[in-house]
Amino acid sequence: MDLFEYQGKSLYQSYEISHPKSVLIKNLNDLEKVNTLNYPVVVKAQVQVGGRGKAGGIKVVNNYQELEDSANAIFGMDIKGHKVEILLVEEASEIYEEYYISFTLDRSEKKYLMMLSSKGGMDIEQVAKDTPDDLIKLHISPSEGLIDKDLDNSILNAKLNQEYTVELIQIIKKLFELFVAGDCDLVEVNPLAITSSGVMALDAKVALDMNAKFKHENFQTLEDEIPIPEEEKYAKERGLNFIKLDGSVGIIGNGAGLVMSTLDVVAEHGGNAANFLDIGGGAQSETVSAALEVLETDPNVKSVLINIFGGITRCDLVAEGIVKATKGKNLKWPIVIRLDGTNALEGLDILKNNPNENIFISENMDNAAKLAVESGA
Repeated sequence: MDLFEYQGKSLYQSYEISHPKSVLIKNLNDLEKVNTLNYPVVVKAQVQVGGRGKAGGIKVVNNYQELEDSANAIFGMDIKGHKVEILLVEEASEIYEEYYISFTLDRSEKKYLMMLSSKGGMDIEQVAKDTPDDLIKLHISPSEGLIDKDLDNSILNAKLNQEYTVELIQIIKKLFELFVAGDCDLVEVNPLAITSSGVMALDAKVALDMNAKFKHENFQTLEDEIPIPEEEKYAKERGLNFIKLDGSVGIIGNGAGLVMSTLDVVAEHGGNAANFLDIGGGAQSETVSAALEVLETDPNVKSVLINIFGGITRCDLVAEGIVKATKGKNLKWPIVIRLDGTNALEGLDILKNNPNENIFISENMDNAAKLAVESGA
């Protein structure tokens, strides 16, 4: 579960991770709270998407009038489909240097992965692409933890300011403690900055492993604060595993692994998925109908790819669900279907006997993804 910045910084407090003093603003009446801070302050839109600054969702203000003007402008702003309903206002920092650091899990290595760079405050993907030597990677054994010598070498190799090595080590260790003890999937700080007040985490991008929810009472509180998109509410009510994404190709599959692979193949053909939608094993025709109804609520969807590999799931039942959901309708987008596995031939016969000019059948996943991307362009 991805957290808002202000939620991530609330976790920082529990682990004594230095960050700017701030207040949370939920409406314009809350602006009086900012009197507890020293100007200049930074007004930050709280949305679970990157690019806030470029969209005008981050402003530095020097007095109350500027604060009021900026808050009025940012509240209600749409940033990549996310409506701004909460602001975080924090004291501006006098920044000397900006760094990047993150902790995540590298499943292929079965180890934690720390990434560290002196090129903070920038798009880290661009840094990795343009100057890969500026991004230091350190794999950490879960059984050994973060070893002092390895951390010292990483700070040195990343070319961070050696005068602040002691402070950098302290805050990096605390971030790692948050990552492990807090059962996080990701802890990312961009920038981790050297400021006039010392080394501070100026940002907080934290994702929680909800499989560990039973261990943390605060997980439920944090989850309750995160608004669920209407599509996700609708899907949840129908027992579907759905996550909204930013692309235009709607994805329906059975099994998380297959859906993830489908997202990757769509990306290989130059497309971007509009969602992750797993109908699960043993899906019935009603499940498929509900999945298509969920995608109909998303105006960003331009084409749909249904990728089914039948095991427990019977392809003929999937086909029946598709026919039930589309028969007699003028579909708003083309649907590309790939069926394989249990009762695939029966499923294909059902589709062929109930033709629709906007439904296309593909023999394999690669061709299906290519067609879905092209038909939605």
